[in-house]
Amino acid sequence: MKKIVVLIALTISIVSCNKPAAEVKEVKTAYVDTSILMKEYTGTKDLDAKYKAKGEEKGRQLEAEINRFKQEAQNFQAQAQANGQAWAQQKGAELQRREQQLAQAQQALSQQLQQEGGTEMDSLVANVKRTIKAYGKEKGYTYIYGTGDSNASILYAEDKLDITKDILKLLNDKYKAPAAKEEAKK
Repeated sequence: MKKIVVLIALTISIVSCNKPAAEVKEVKTAYVDTSILMKEYTGTKDLDAKYKAKGEEKGRQLEAEINRFKQEAQNFQAQAQANGQAWAQQKGAELQRREQQLAQAQQALSQQLQQEGGTEMDSLVANVKRTIKAYGKEKGYTYIYGTGDSNASILYAEDKLDITKDILKLLNDKYKAPAAKEEAKK
């Protein structure tokens, strides 16, 4: 009796595992090297250039103040002996306060640029992800993995599965399209 029950259970499990070939979906996968993608994407390059220029512009103003402070500090050393100890202590305390203010201004400028740039970079990354998702749906991919310096989720993949260049071309073409429309309006 036990043999019949085991035989029936085995038969049912074999029959239930045999799905028709039409039901089995092909799993199509690829990967994108995100470090190359973000390094070579025109949007990223433009964003980097924008914030570099912004930092240099705002940094020039601060640099002029720092140079004035350095000049004053040099003059202080020369005048300290001539003007006496009380003057030197008062002027020294004033110079320390200004040095701290300049350091705080530098830090605030750096944080402001990082915050502004970070917000725009987050938006850019979200756009890249949306583009990859749309590309994957359009091309019938089941999975598109990311690899690169910071997120090595793929330890090995065949080169033929690398669609980084395709995604990069798509992103750059999409990025150029609005710029071309703006040029045409002028």
